[in-house]
Amino acid sequence: MITKEIYLAGGCFWGTEHFFKQIAGVIETQVGFANGLIDSPTYEQVYTDTTGYAETVKVVYDPMQVSLEFLLRMFFVAIDPTSLNKQGHDEGTRYRTGIYYTYAADRVVIDKVFAEEQTKYAQPLVVEREPLANFYPADEYHQDYLDKHPDGYCHLPKALFEFARNRENEI
Repeated sequence: MITKEIYLAGGCFWGTEHFFKQIAGVIETQVGFANGLIDSPTYEQVYTDTTGYAETVKVVYDPMQVSLEFLLRMFFVAIDPTSLNKQGHDEGTRYRTGIYYTYAADRVVIDKVFAEEQTKYAQPLVVEREPLANFYPADEYHQDYLDKHPDGYCHLPKALFEFARNRENEI
């Protein structure tokens, strides 16, 4: 099986990871920190908002089962793309939204979906669109957090997980 990956920052990574795990064709997820300034940051360092990192989810997917375009459309369902450095009750630069890619060809798809989403809003979207500069996995405590703690904190409504689970992939 050939897989691809995309890195998505959608606020608190616990909910963002759980959301994408529900989508058929997503093979693996991993929470971590992307596009920051120091090597091997800890959660405590990122939490200070001085490292430049965003809480991010690495999404590994099977492009034969789910398209990048579909994943990005689902991403926009799960975020407020006009909210700068804030999603739900979580505030700070670590909670900014972003799409970080490793394949240059993905930028065309990213820009297409971004432009279509922009037509839905009067104000400009503040979602970063950048190549992935770096990614460091968060410690094990944060991986699959909502699987381990089903009643744990999440900025996303539980109905959104059901929506993702039952959504028919459009390839």
